[in-house]
Amino acid sequence: MQQTREYEKIWDLDVIFPGGSESKEFKDYLKNVETEMEELSILVTEYKPEEKNPISLLANIVKKLETTMKKLRESFAYISCLSAQDVKDENANILVGKRSDLAAKMGGIRTALNQKFISVSNDTWASLLENDELQEVAFVLNEARESAKELLPSEQEVIINDLAVDGYNAWGQMYQTIVGNMTVNITEDEEIKSYSVGQAANKLSSPDPEFRKHVFTQMSTAWAGNSELFGQTLNHLAGFRLQKYKHRGWDNVLKEPLKINRMKKETLDAMWNAITNNKEHFVMYLNKKAELLGKEKLSIYDIGAPLTQTVKKVPYTEGAKFIISNFKQFSPKMADFAQNAFEKRWIEAEDRPGKRPGGFCTSFPDSQQTRVFMTYSGTSSNISTLAHELGHAYHQHVMNDMHGLNQGYAMNVAETASTFAEMIVADATVKRAETRQEKLELLEDKVQRSIAFFMNIHARYLFETRFYEERKQGMVSTKRLNELMVEAQKEAYCDALSEYDPTFWASKLHFHITGTPFYNFPYTFGYLFSLGIYAHAQNSNKSFEDEYIALLRDTGRMEVEDLARKHLNVDLTKSDFWENAIALCVKDVEEFISL
Repeated sequence: MQQTREYEKIWDLDVIFPGGSESKEFKDYLKNVETEMEELSILVTEYKPEEKNPISLLANIVKKLETTMKKLRESFAYISCLSAQDVKDENANILVGKRSDLAAKMGGIRTALNQKFISVSNDTWASLLENDELQEVAFVLNEARESAKELLPSEQEVIINDLAVDGYNAWGQMYQTIVGNMTVNITEDEEIKSYSVGQAANKLSSPDPEFRKHVFTQMSTAWAGNSELFGQTLNHLAGFRLQKYKHRGWDNVLKEPLKINRMKKETLDAMWNAITNNKEHFVMYLNKKAELLGKEKLSIYDIGAPLTQTVKKVPYTEGAKFIISNFKQFSPKMADFAQNAFEKRWIEAEDRPGKRPGGFCTSFPDSQQTRVFMTYSGTSSNISTLAHELGHAYHQHVMNDMHGLNQGYAMNVAETASTFAEMIVADATVKRAETRQEKLELLEDKVQRSIAFFMNIHARYLFETRFYEERKQGMVSTKRLNELMVEAQKEAYCDALSEYDPTFWASKLHFHITGTPFYNFPYTFGYLFSLGIYAHAQNSNKSFEDEYIALLRDTGRMEVEDLARKHLNVDLTKSDFWENAIALCVKDVEEFISL
């Protein structure tokens, strides 16, 4: 009998650029990128819309922008992988600084181009976009032109970008450097062992309540020990954003994240209102779980606790096969893609110290490859994370042949693809459960996602909106940050817990990310939007796989409200869609409680 091939847990970056952070090929590639950026900059400088340049000149700029952006994204992806796999790689950390520098330069070039778009009259602009060479990217060009109208003059925006390299972005890098050097001391088998924060977090899934509490206490101590430093990074990141908004004349801190996510405030409000109106069902789940664990109320570190004393650890290859087989039920193409990712070593999953905590997927558009990063220790949560990140990877895969400017999809729809992939795996496992106990545990794993998106993410959103309002008045103390965090958690969890996590603002990387402000609500949007797609798929008589791919391919060239109207025939600004999606989650809670 032929043995199942074991998949390797360490990714292959050498196939893209050999030699790691000292790669000569990568250095040459970066030089080429800088040359292309200079050429693009000259083209933009020479472009004078008011002199009625031929359409071919703008078409040439767009073509050059596409190729340069692809190479820039390729470079950034490689640097992200290097810095994540070994946080103490000094060369990689230097490249992170280089990445910020290049991003600022490209930001300046694009700002200059977008400012020139404003000087084109509306009639001329409309006729330009009817040209065959520009029609394909009309949405993106229109979006850039409209956004430019709300910015400062080009020279001032360039200065902001330049100052952000050693200001705004540097604070984000400082946070990651501190986290990378942190260790958590945990007593196991009467021996004190030292772990990275990512490794320690995996231990919160222990069935032993005392050990969970010990791990949580040790992690909280580690985060609290650095909280003054993290208070500085968070305050200065927010301060930089607020100053930028003030000078642009923006008074609402949600203006930028909503614009980035191509969604309306009405959609965001409709989503949170629907969630708030249905939270009692999820409080019932938390109370039932507390009862099953023999507690009056759950602590925040009990939410993810297993219901049995024996936690099944699934080997990496077994977890991979499990994901592939479940993907196949919905989309053979997605299953083939996932299998290819495992076989070609596109995934970094080894459980070792020195890695960045968390997980991510990054795209190499020039090579038409992706890479997934995580730490796999065999838990059901790890399998979910793996499926989640592969959903991101598949999203990029189906867009590889599209115009590069149409590949820039926002975070909320990116999280749709990932949570949809996660859901396929979760739902299939529940349906195939062989025993009542197994079904109970798998259902609970599904409900955990709803708790994360409706309560945990809601707490992050509440914290961040309130923190920004207070930050407008000046620096917010560490003590106050802790208070704001607990207040937000109490509200989001409907005060259903016995203990909260005051330093969560310090431990959550998403609060300190510079690329995307308000790195929270898009997750919940993606979760519920993917539920809507999932329900649509189950009721669809046509080929769902092709419908799904068509939706994904439109994500970079539409507002989300238009995307939903075109592919699902729903209005996201109304509560109906969100209520119907949440109803699917409520069914899981009801079934869990009845079991």
